[in-house]
Amino acid sequence: MEVRQIAGAIGAEITGIDLARELAPAEARAVREALLAHEVIFIRNQRLSSARFLDFASKMGEPIEYPFVRGIDGYSQIIEVKKLEHERHNFGGIWHSDTTYLDEPPMGSMLLALEVPPFGGDTLFASQSRAYEALSETMKRLLDGLVAINSSAKADVSRTREDRIRSDGKSEAAAREYRSEHPVVRTHPETGRKALYVNVAHTAGIVGMTDDESAPLLDFLFRHQVRAEFTCRFRWSVGDVAFWDNRCAQHNPVNDYHGHRRVMHRITLKGDRPR
Repeated sequence: MEVRQIAGAIGAEITGIDLARELAPAEARAVREALLAHEVIFIRNQRLSSARFLDFASKMGEPIEYPFVRGIDGYSQIIEVKKLEHERHNFGGIWHSDTTYLDEPPMGSMLLALEVPPFGGDTLFASQSRAYEALSETMKRLLDGLVAINSSAKADVSRTREDRIRSDGKSEAAAREYRSEHPVVRTHPETGRKALYVNVAHTAGIVGMTDDESAPLLDFLFRHQVRAEFTCRFRWSVGDVAFWDNRCAQHNPVNDYHGHRRVMHRITLKGDRPR
């Protein structure tokens, strides 16, 4: 197994590993270590059944259900992330960390590419630890102790779920708003690195501040945390797997393939309460 870094701030490709077979404990540890070191990892050309995909995820953490969309038949923890030829919005098509509106947001998420468009459909990733570390010491002191308000109902991201909720939504969750409060800067529970933990899709305000007070600060952070030097870009092929650390990485699937179909399977892994 080899790990090759693909960008300065975030991202690595792993080769020499076959997820279609049972991973040895040492292999599983090495994959997990690569994730902690690079925040998102990519494993290309994997031909996985749903059972094998779920088995790999189970080696990395505890798969859980997504709150808004039903799982595929027989696998409640695997959802289908897709954009069909006639649709205009792609699922989650905005910079975000997954489901930060939950009290215990996921540790990580992974995607398996089943169908990809002939062009476009790449996914961008941004390191939130690098974004934090690039801030001035004065800004770090200002952010220390601030708590962000997160909501599942912000318009720009809820619009990206509409097609999937219509086709695959959980009836009991479709109209529900989830809200949570988490630190603006969280400390990674495994590496100890600090990372920004706000995102334009879900963060609606800061506890103890008016909207007029919090908006300029959040607008700055939203722009800063996705600067090009903190990012990498992944071009998908069928069979590719991406696995990212939701505690320190954001992602943004690019919606530039209208008229074409893109289908992924996604698994989300249980996390803990940010601190």
